[in-house]
Amino acid sequence: MTPPLTKLLPVPTPETQPYWDAARDGELRLQRCQECATVRAYPQSSCATCGSQKYDWFAASGRATLYSYVISHRPAPGFTPPFVIALVQLEEGPRMLSNVVDVPPDPEHLPLDLPLTVRFEDRGTIVVPVFAPSGKGDAA
Repeated sequence: MTPPLTKLLPVPTPETQPYWDAARDGELRLQRCQECATVRAYPQSSCATCGSQKYDWFAASGRATLYSYVISHRPAPGFTPPFVIALVQLEEGPRMLSNVVDVPPDPEHLPLDLPLTVRFEDRGTIVVPVFAPSGKGDAA
């Protein structure tokens, strides 16, 4: 018998480790360019706007809205279809690809601009940010 597939895991690098460490601590951390103030959702070595390699890390609010999504009905390692793959608009500006959880995977329950709050999914060796409709167990 073949063992069940597990969710694929990102591989932290020295450059991305602060992001993953913060996620493990239940915090979504973003980078802000020191030259042009562009905020980016995923760690990068240089700013896509101005090319600067100077940046600061800061704690994001964890608030977002649903910008776009697809409901996947195809099996994927560690996911039981159907599940929601979403592009969320973070309150701080950038968009982030993630999953929406704690909501039926049905367009009726996923209106665009739906307020969302970050959650963290423990995958054993790493914790990843996912999003749920705001109000579902929010601590803030």
